[in-house]
Amino acid sequence: MKMKIEMKIKLVFLSVGLLSFFSAIYLLAGCAQIGAPTGGPKDTLAPVLIKAMPDVNKTNFSENKIILQFDEYIELQDLQNNLLISPYPKNNPTINCNLKTITIKLKDTLAPNTTYSFNFGNSIRDINEGNKLTDFSYLFSTGDFLDSLELTGNVMMAETGMPDSTLSVLLYKNIDDSSITTRKPDYISRIKSNGNFSFKYLPNGNYKIYALKDGDGNKFYSTKSESFAFYDSVVNPLVKNKGIQLYAYQEKKSPPNSVASADKKTEKKLRYSNNLINGKQDLLKPLELSFNTALKNITPDSIFITDTSFNAIKNIAIKADSSRKKIILSNKWIPNETLYLIVYKNAIEDSNDLKLAKNDTIKFYTKGISEYGSLKLHFKNIELAKHPLLLFLEGDNIKSSFAILADEWSNSMILPGELEWKILYDENGNGKWDPGDYSKKLQPEKTIAFPQRISIKADWENERDVDLKQP
Repeated sequence: MKMKIEMKIKLVFLSVGLLSFFSAIYLLAGCAQIGAPTGGPKDTLAPVLIKAMPDVNKTNFSENKIILQFDEYIELQDLQNNLLISPYPKNNPTINCNLKTITIKLKDTLAPNTTYSFNFGNSIRDINEGNKLTDFSYLFSTGDFLDSLELTGNVMMAETGMPDSTLSVLLYKNIDDSSITTRKPDYISRIKSNGNFSFKYLPNGNYKIYALKDGDGNKFYSTKSESFAFYDSVVNPLVKNKGIQLYAYQEKKSPPNSVASADKKTEKKLRYSNNLINGKQDLLKPLELSFNTALKNITPDSIFITDTSFNAIKNIAIKADSSRKKIILSNKWIPNETLYLIVYKNAIEDSNDLKLAKNDTIKFYTKGISEYGSLKLHFKNIELAKHPLLLFLEGDNIKSSFAILADEWSNSMILPGELEWKILYDENGNGKWDPGDYSKKLQPEKTIAFPQRISIKADWENERDVDLKQP
């Protein structure tokens, strides 16, 4: 009996001991559980080149393989649109990225005594955070030294006066004018968002310089619908150039893409709208009626504008526009008048033989003089011999145009608002912008755009000084 009691006591102690042991293990395991790391500062640093084989800036280069090693795992994004190789290769090299290494295998025979540059743009990024190594370049020379001359300049679109960073700048050693239309360039440079460009590591020599939006990817000017610019003179990087300014243009605009709808529903009702704003007619514009279908027949005698006594206003000019979907009623409007537009139902017939459902009468008012603002501009450095035109725009559409005949221009009838505006040098005096013609070495007409809009207030005299001096 005594032995049984002792055995039970031992078993109890053993059970308690085991229970304590496993409880301790459980507590330790709970303490050892790792939650989501709070993390340190976010990695904002770009990858760093730690080794290049051969070395960057190596002279007397004769290899056909280049290895670049970085301090972290990297990837190449959009290499095709980022990589610029100078001089421009006949055959593109093979470039591979693996872990922390970029390998370049050259396919061209290298020219003697020439400096080569591989500019990766923004294509090199670290894998984890996507930090970009901006404008990284690998340089080498097959000669005894690295060329170090530069050319800089700016490209603007001649019609808009604005930059277009989708163009490239092309440099040719061969100064034959036909080179740009027959072969790839010797050097290519990107255009920044402000229109500026630069060429680095150039050898001494004479060059021809162009800008191109390469629509077909052949790297030379092959179709007149490509945006293109040319510089009149030969340039030399040893000579201090007073800023190379290029003006790009499209000699022939590409036709807009239009997809004809084969199952377009036939309109069952002839409808129209007008350009009145809050029932008011702008004193400076015609009254326009816009229709949902093209018109076949218009009877001007059945369209009237009358006064409040329904007496017809004389000398109203009525015509259809070229699309025949709009009727334009032109008149020398008198301020603060109450008028009626009367359109008889038989006045209009569209191409589906539809007519208006009933006679229409629309009451409207002409604006008052006090609803317009006055604008006076004082110009400096304006070239009056080039027939400057002042253009007011809404988006890409020219809303009004005025010839500038002196250093001061004013108009007392400007609609209030924030106005986009430009100056066009209409050199041939035909009242519109004209593109260039490279075959005739004719530069495009140039437009100067102003980033700040002009604010016009109603019944207010607005005045501004304008300096057109070009940088």
